[in-house]
Formats: sequence, C-alpha cells, structure tokens
Amino acid sequence: MVLFGALINALLIIIGSLIGRLLKGIPENMKQTVMYAIGIVVIVMGVQMGLESSNFVIIIICIVLGAVVGEWIDIDKWINRLGQMIELKFGSKKQDGSIAQGFVTSTLIFVIGAMGVLGALNSGLQNDHDLLVSKGIIDGFTAVILSATLGIGVILSSIPVVVYQGAIALLATQITRLVPEAALEMFLQEMTAAGGIMIIGIGTNLLGLTKIRVANLLPCLVFVGIVVAIIF
Repeated sequence: MVLFGALINALLIIIGSLIGRLLKGIPENMKQTVMYAIGIVVIVMGVQMGLESSNFVIIIICIVLGAVVGEWIDIDKWINRLGQMIELKFGSKKQDGSIAQGFVTSTLIFVIGAMGVLGALNSGLQNDHDLLVSKGIIDGFTAVILSATLGIGVILSSIPVVVYQGAIALLATQITRLVPEAALEMFLQEMTAAGGIMIIGIGTNLLGLTKIRVANLLPCLVFVGIVVAIIF
C-alpha cells in the first residue's frame, strides 16, 4: 500500500496529540519550562538543517523571494484563520489553548524537512515505509509535548502531513522520471537548509523572542525548486 507510511505518520501524530492532552493538567511553570526546552531543541535542529546548504546564496535569494510572496499572499493569516474558525466551532480556546497556534506551529515542524519527502519517495517507488514510520515515531513524541503545551490544535497537523506525503508517494514515479537524480539530491539539500532557517524562526517564536510569521516563508521552498531547475 503506497500510502501506508504517510497514514502511519499521521496516526502517530494523532496518538501523540491525544496523549499530550491527558498531560494538560501539568503546572504552568512546568509547561513554560518544557516550552522553552522545545524552543531550544527546535533552534538546534534548525541550525543543523540550515548548515546542509552547499550554496548559501541560493538560500538567501529563495528566502527573500519567498518572504515577499508569502507576505503578499499572507499565508500565515489564512492558516491562522482556519485554526480560529475551528476554535469558534468547538469553543475550546479558553480551556485548551489556541488551536490556531498549535496547528500552525506543529504543521510547520512536521512538514518542513527532507525526511518526509525522502520517506514518501521510498514509499512510492519501493513500497518501503521504514523512513516515514521512523519519522512518525519522532513526530508522535514531539506531538505529545506540543499538545500538552500548545493545545489540541496539534492534532490537526496530521491532515497536511498525510496530504503532502501521500501526494509525493503517489507521484513518486513521475517525479523521479522527470527530475534527474543530481537535481533531486540538490533540491532536497537546499530545501532542508531553507527549512532549517524556518525551523529556527519557529524556535525563537516558542521562546518568545520573536513573532516571525514563519508560514509566510513557505514559498521559499518553491523558489528553491525553481532555482535548482534553472541550474540544471
């Protein structure tokens, strides 16, 4: 089953989120300390990813262009509006934390990165789901902490995860047929680096140091693909 890995990844996020809600009664001081710890770890992860780039000029250009397009479209506003609509529907903002914040933050953490793309390609080409299952285990544990601190909105991140990984898995044959191996490798490398920079932004937001609209940087991943295509 081509979609097995993507579905398992999403299921583990759901399970982790539900477990995290069982821990929502932990003291506020502990929640705050855990949130800061997550922020620090996320920043370190982002730095590690960011250093994957072989050409930082590409990353700078793509980040700037992505920010311009992202702010013009205002992706952050639309994603937050979706979360707020769900908040109003379930009336859970005061009791369980901001659904919008949990949804946006966790979606960016779980979606950005090469592991999901590579895992989805393996699922589609070789019916090998090990990488996505491994990612799912990591995401599940992360979802426990995020859900305990940011609220039940974290569970909604399972939807974009299964959609984008599933789409890549289904289109894997066409992707590898149309894109040269060297170009795909370069794209994954630079995409990881660009994603790392966005991950750093998420980390500083979690620490309360910044209020970066990280979702508005997402178009930079498209520009990475365009630049790689021009190079090849």
